[in-house]
Amino acid sequence: MMKTYTLAITLFLFSTSTLADVAVIVHPSNGSAIDATAVTKIFTGKSKSFSDGSKVGPVSQNASSDVTKEFNKKALKKSSSQLKAYWSKLVFTGKGTPPKELSNDAAVLKHVASKPNAIGFVSAGSVDDSVKVVQNY
Repeated sequence: MMKTYTLAITLFLFSTSTLADVAVIVHPSNGSAIDATAVTKIFTGKSKSFSDGSKVGPVSQNASSDVTKEFNKKALKKSSSQLKAYWSKLVFTGKGTPPKELSNDAAVLKHVASKPNAIGFVSAGSVDDSVKVVQNY
């Protein structure tokens, strides 16, 4: 009985540790105020610019990645399937285009670090000095 209990706790701890925190990142020169509401508006296409008026270029990651699932759940309060349906409707009606999808954290870091108008999200543990964190989930 004790072995089963210990195994269950160990498995629980490992399964929860895989759900990493998500960091929303921008170019270091970006001085815009970006709160959780702004992040939601940007990643749902409801806002096309930063608070300073400059055009925003959001990037996402592959819909099946864990970091994307966490971002969708924590920041956008939607499942991947809800978000897919949302974007399908906007694209069909000509009212929006989803964020460009990149392959992984490294690709998002590289893109955001090289584009002053970019915003993206990565696993919090992947963040380096090439970008600035504006929100954590």
